[in-house]
Amino acid sequence: MSNYAENLKKIRILVITIVAAVLILVTAVFLEYFRIDKIAVSGNTRYTEEEIVEMVLKGVPVKNSILLYLKYHNKSLSDVPFIEKMDVKIVSPSEVEVYVYEKAIAGYVKYLGQYMYFDRDGIIVDSATEELPGIPYVTGLKYDECVKYEPLPVEDPEVFSKILSITQLLSKYEIGADRIYFSESGDITLYFGKARVMIGTLDHIDEKMMGLKEIVPKLTGLSGVLHMEDYDAESNSSMITFEKD
Repeated sequence: MSNYAENLKKIRILVITIVAAVLILVTAVFLEYFRIDKIAVSGNTRYTEEEIVEMVLKGVPVKNSILLYLKYHNKSLSDVPFIEKMDVKIVSPSEVEVYVYEKAIAGYVKYLGQYMYFDRDGIIVDSATEELPGIPYVTGLKYDECVKYEPLPVEDPEVFSKILSITQLLSKYEIGADRIYFSESGDITLYFGKARVMIGTLDHIDEKMMGLKEIVPKLTGLSGVLHMEDYDAESNSSMITFEKD
């Protein structure tokens, strides 16, 4: 009986040893076969490729494509300014693609010496001591405070969708406005140095921006107001007037 028990114990130890060896071998093969040698990054404009790679690998114990995929697949990020989420696609066992979905930044305001950047919903997504290129300065908004990761407390939250529309069209037509001003009535004015362009409402805004693209170079060095409030698809140049200061 004792020999039987001793043999059974030896068999159990042997089985456990074999299972452990197999698990170690499978783990080693898994880690080596799916070891990442290349990470391709796309969709990023606010961060460099190196910064994105550093972000995605943070918190991952080993550079493994499967582990990286499981960590980021369709998961949003709440602690990275300007980034909504990062999606990972496995190209091969050793190569992955990281696509960055950036938050739509509508503009920024100045508050207590800081540049406060807000998204399409008016939420302050980041603050900085320097201006970031390609994001317009917005003035005319009334608020008492700016708190990071909270909405900018303005009377009319719908103004942020208007700001985003203007921002996207400025980018589309490659128009570099110095700042955007919103009056209390909601009228929009764009500033180009000492020249101001009164856009008015968002009516025919695409046509206004298309026409403005051709006019902006002529505003260099001028001081005054360009009236485009009544500009639409049927307008002609005689309906656009410039008043010098």
